[in-house]
Amino acid sequence: MSAKIWIVLQQRDGKIQKMSWEAVRAGQTLAADLGGTAEAVLLGSGMQEAGKEVGQGSLGSVHVADDESLAVYTPGRFAKTLEAAIATARPDYVLFPHTYQTVDFLPGLAQSLDAALVPEAVSFEIVDGSVVWQRPVLGGKMFASVRAKGPGPVLVSLQSGAFSADELEKGSAPIETLSLDFAAMAPDREILRIEEAVGGEVDLSQAPVIVSVGRGIGDAEKIPIMQELADALGGELGASRPVIDSGWLPRDRQIGSSGQTVTPKLYVAAGISGAIQHLVGMKGSQVIVAINKDAGAPIFNVAHYGIVGDLHEVVPAVTAALKEASES
Repeated sequence: MSAKIWIVLQQRDGKIQKMSWEAVRAGQTLAADLGGTAEAVLLGSGMQEAGKEVGQGSLGSVHVADDESLAVYTPGRFAKTLEAAIATARPDYVLFPHTYQTVDFLPGLAQSLDAALVPEAVSFEIVDGSVVWQRPVLGGKMFASVRAKGPGPVLVSLQSGAFSADELEKGSAPIETLSLDFAAMAPDREILRIEEAVGGEVDLSQAPVIVSVGRGIGDAEKIPIMQELADALGGELGASRPVIDSGWLPRDRQIGSSGQTVTPKLYVAAGISGAIQHLVGMKGSQVIVAINKDAGAPIFNVAHYGIVGDLHEVVPAVTAALKEASES
């Protein structure tokens, strides 16, 4: 069974977004399982260097739609560009990182192509010769197994952390320019300016180390102790939803199904029981260390290392040891 897989990457100012590399890895894995080829797709203006960067992966080719009209993202323009390209090349599967941008235009693209859409997939398996995708439902409380119906194509967005960008296969892929009639694609809106959502917000998805706190820390007065540990590790402070709802930390620090999804190299969960809504947002972390006095807490089921004990004793001791090690 051979299949053509496209991976549509997301970039900003020529810089490839982290989740796009995860999508590339997913495409490579799917292509290997189906005996097909994985090809990347880039949209934007001045994409030569970005195309070369993507071309260093093990891919059949890198398709570049390079036009001044794509310099700034608009859902209609991007959807029409992809619609034309997909209708011509007819890939079997088109993978996207699950971001605010793809959520914006992907449903409309699926409708215009009369294609199946599988949003926020976290994994897949080959069953009886067809691909079965797993995706969270009911706010991450359960997972559904989904098989797309129809002749294709199948559009799939991939949840952050579902596939590891560290496992990317290297190679050398040719760069090919998509020949499209950009002049015929009328813009659907005018972009006046682009602003950051809230000044000073932290993007935890980019943090290599996160110390995350839960309701088990007791109260807001314990936050500085946890911040010391985060500082000693050179990381950022995150939190579960109960901490945010209690007003102990600002909303941009929330991790989970209703917050940010993170995949740091090290994730320390202190006083977090491990509700499924929180696990959805951090289970892709490379190393998870859990600190909880309840040995039966669900967080230990996903932790690589667990410390059963009073975090008010454990955390200061760990912080002191880290400071001592850094000074020696």
